[in-house]
Amino acid sequence: MNDSYNPKPIDTTDIELPEELKQLVELLAHNVHDTWAQSRINEGWTWGPTLDGEHKHHPCLVEYDELPESEKDYDRNTSVATMKTILKLGWSIEKL
Repeated sequence: MNDSYNPKPIDTTDIELPEELKQLVELLAHNVHDTWAQSRINEGWTWGPTLDGEHKHHPCLVEYDELPESEKDYDRNTSVATMKTILKLGWSIEKL
């Protein structure tokens, strides 16, 4: 472990998502979960009632709708942070 690592994420505290982009949060959160789950499955992980790294079991290898709200919030926060970063960097997001 590198003790000198000092994360410096882009400060997006001044960015508020426009109302029309808030619709995307749940769609992106669902996709974030599916992307994560597909990666784990590709690495040989399967569902298990508890997290078990030795046997590659994970309780969150379920459909997004079956996740505990705390896990959905993690995916939502990732989605919001990504969209805010895109806007902070000067890009726009619009529905075609």
